[in-house]
Amino acid sequence: MNNLNANTEKIWEKGIPIDKMIEKFTVGRDREMDLFLAPFDVLGSIAHVKMLNSIGLISNEELPLILNELVQIYWNTQNDNFEIESGIEDVHSQVELMLTRKLGDVGKKIHSGRSRNDQVLLDLKLFARHNIQKIVGNTQKLFDLLITRSNETKDVLIPGYTHLQVAMPSSFGLWFGAYAESLTDDLQLMNAAWKITNQNPLGSAAGYGSSFPLNRQMTTDLLGFESMNYNVVYAQMGRGKMEKTVAFALSSIAATLSKMAFDVCLFTSQNFGFITLPDNITTGSSIMPHKKNPDVFELLRAKCNKLQALPSEITLIMNNLPSGYFRDLQIIKEVFIPAFDEMNNCLEIAAYAVEFMKVNHKILDDKKYDLIFSVEEVNKLVNEGIPFRDAYKHVAQKIMDGDYVPVKKVKHTHQGSIGNLCNEEIKNKMQNVTSGFNFAQIERSFEKLLTI
Repeated sequence: MNNLNANTEKIWEKGIPIDKMIEKFTVGRDREMDLFLAPFDVLGSIAHVKMLNSIGLISNEELPLILNELVQIYWNTQNDNFEIESGIEDVHSQVELMLTRKLGDVGKKIHSGRSRNDQVLLDLKLFARHNIQKIVGNTQKLFDLLITRSNETKDVLIPGYTHLQVAMPSSFGLWFGAYAESLTDDLQLMNAAWKITNQNPLGSAAGYGSSFPLNRQMTTDLLGFESMNYNVVYAQMGRGKMEKTVAFALSSIAATLSKMAFDVCLFTSQNFGFITLPDNITTGSSIMPHKKNPDVFELLRAKCNKLQALPSEITLIMNNLPSGYFRDLQIIKEVFIPAFDEMNNCLEIAAYAVEFMKVNHKILDDKKYDLIFSVEEVNKLVNEGIPFRDAYKHVAQKIMDGDYVPVKKVKHTHQGSIGNLCNEEIKNKMQNVTSGFNFAQIERSFEKLLTI
């Protein structure tokens, strides 16, 4: 075991002391962010080492030694027993250092044919894949709850609004179902982001490939990728692009939740009184004893609006960079990695709070909503043979004269209307979207990787 006196040297050092102020600034929050990437860095290293063995750069005798250590490091990352030591720049350096301490020069062989550039590309894609799975799962849970609540309240009428003015009859069935269907489109966008994420960049090295005969298809298969980024320059160009694409999908989910949260805040106000929240999920005022504030939905709205800014943040970091690697890209980790926990937290709290909402079954008993049935009166006259424009003018005149008396019944039967919510069709749509994620295949790939 040679050269172990350089345990805290950076893997790129050439014997020149590094200015401490510059080092602190350039490392930034990498140690903190890289702890999230640690298990994925190790999985990538396991696949890379197996590939290096297949092309003769790691011997059959060395392979089990390295794999045993890497698997142990992986399980340490799962049990919070992994740390990036002071003086070590990043997770890539830490893993190589741990191997070298145990195995000496054998541990140094794992970096053949790769760069920290394609390592972090790989780590971020594996991290994103893993967390997209969580996002899809939590979105599905909220979707299922919204569909359930839609079916429960399909006959409870509420006023619909245009320009925030009372417009036409709607229902809680439509309202809950609308947000459920919105989530299906959000996951459709996430599926597109997933396909861009699910391409292997490993083997692109610093962005220009390697003279070693790397078997990139082997690492693609081992890591459960659907395909690879073939062109090595484009693979490096994908840094930031993948994050931005996933961020757009996250922001789409966030937009749905933010709009729903705004509705709830509006509907729970006494001026509307459509929805009631239990006391134990509201907050009070320090001065007004009657207050029941929907803080959970206000904060949900704010957090989701913040998430909608994420694509712009990433774009502004990367959009004026030419091809090739630049250290600017490091900063994207600081906004991208935490976004998943925040999005999952929003999805979980939204589902929790929606389950406890109580709807008002007698909203339309209030006379101020009588006019929402005017379109029903117009349509009735049309069915009797009166041209629509004449029927419209006739009902409008009755309203102006104060002679309009509403018939508080609706007969909407077409697809997606009050009397035909199409919730089963919406569920089928969601099923078709979620079936496009090959989560099970990836889990099998990782299980196989960790079995020595």
